[in-house]
Amino acid sequence: MGKAGGSISNDIRALRFAANEMTQQALADQVGVTRQTIIAIEANKYSPSLEVAFRIARVFGVPLERVFRYEGSAD
Repeated sequence: MGKAGGSISNDIRALRFAANEMTQQALADQVGVTRQTIIAIEANKYSPSLEVAFRIARVFGVPLERVFRYEGSAD
């Protein structure tokens, strides 16, 4: 079996700007996490829990797949 690999990317920054230039702090407040968490998620340095991912999508009123993408390897 090959080693599983892949990465999660997101469009949070673009969604924030489309939402009246929402600040990272405003998003963090609505999702219930810290601004530092939003910064790390936006920079693809941290993958949120499924619950947090759904909360972020709900804030923007879009499906989860509009916020996050998973690019996995074919291994």
